[in-house]
Amino acid sequence: MLRLNCFFQAKDQKSYVTALKAAVDLTEKSQKHEGNIAYDVFSSATRPDVFIICETWENQEVLDKHAATPEFKEDVRIMNECGVLKVEQFVF
Repeated sequence: MLRLNCFFQAKDQKSYVTALKAAVDLTEKSQKHEGNIAYDVFSSATRPDVFIICETWENQEVLDKHAATPEFKEDVRIMNECGVLKVEQFVF
């Protein structure tokens, strides 16, 4: 099982809103992907420019399939244009 924590920090408030919309869109689609165990996005209670996407996948193969989808590529592109996205991956 794989767990990813994807931390996002926006350039500005307008970028935050745009990136959060992309993150929510990606979350809704990713929850339906094969091998997804959990997928959600959370806004920081202490930093108005930060959110995190938490993902859990059955294995690397299904994660790779997820990362190859058009929606993943598009929504991650939007987030990267709006700020900095840092990913931590843990294997269970």
